[in-house]
Amino acid sequence: MADWLEHSVQVEVEAPIELVWSLWSDLEQMPRWMKWIDSVKVPEDNPELSFWTLNTGGLQFTWKSRILKMIPNQIIQWESIDGLPNQGAIRFYDRKNSSIVKLSISYAIPGILGKIMDNLFLGRAVESTIKADLERFREYALNVKSN
Repeated sequence: MADWLEHSVQVEVEAPIELVWSLWSDLEQMPRWMKWIDSVKVPEDNPELSFWTLNTGGLQFTWKSRILKMIPNQIIQWESIDGLPNQGAIRFYDRKNSSIVKLSISYAIPGILGKIMDNLFLGRAVESTIKADLERFREYALNVKSN
């Protein structure tokens, strides 16, 4: 039986919601700011599906996700349907001169990892990485905005 961990982190980006949304909703660009994500592939004939590869500490995980809800400039919600069990949502809040990006993710820890690392250590490592990912996204969006 797998244990599930959940994290929510957010960042304020000094950019319009339309820019922030357009960058984040292009899932194949995520490896630019998400440290552990090696690749994201979205089939042209079925944009609700995506194929993910994660690499961390010599461990590689893959999964297929399905978008459950997508409302432009507001939310992208997903769940994995094959591979590493995970689900979550990225929410966008318009603050006129800036945007809030909030990522909530939950995932099942594969049995072998649960035996190698305690959940508390793994959870802290994942949360600090996701926070850093959102900071990298903020910098990426600001670079795009200024160019």
